[in-house]
Amino acid sequence: MGLNETLSKPGQAIGDMAQVSTLESFINWGKSYSLWPYPFATACCGIEYMGAACSDNDIARFGAERPSFSPRQADMILVLGTITYKMAPVLRQIYDQLSEPKYVISVGACASSGGMFHAYGVVQGIDRFLPVDIYIPGCPPRPEAILDALIKLQEKVKTQGLEERRQEVMKKIEEIREKNKPVIVK
Repeated sequence: MGLNETLSKPGQAIGDMAQVSTLESFINWGKSYSLWPYPFATACCGIEYMGAACSDNDIARFGAERPSFSPRQADMILVLGTITYKMAPVLRQIYDQLSEPKYVISVGACASSGGMFHAYGVVQGIDRFLPVDIYIPGCPPRPEAILDALIKLQEKVKTQGLEERRQEVMKKIEEIREKNKPVIVK
């Protein structure tokens, strides 16, 4: 096996000491294990997130042990709980301040679909104004479900380049705009 064949197969180990990779896959690997979450907790899902950060579940194994309470120091937002229409502009502003590339995880039934609160003041899913990457079902979801979503997000970060990520977010934002257009009845 020649050097050209080895270099054409990134991720393959060469003996015990070296591994061939591309610069982009190496950077994506590093980003996937250094996600800094911004927990936006408004209800009981926030307690489950705290459980995921405890020693029994240990979110530190996945590189997300540092919750950041400043959006400019975070690259992932966890929306944990019920979001009202009054909170939505604030949440959108926080999302806009996250560092690029930014990711959104919708945790629980309330953030994903409004939950049991089918009222005029509750947003029936944050995907009406944020481009959501991963939904976690449950009311409230177990800490293991939060860790599973984090693993799925890590896999997404490892395989997705910056331009591909930008295109995905732009497509989701365009879908949000189309969904939120006013209906004109003639």
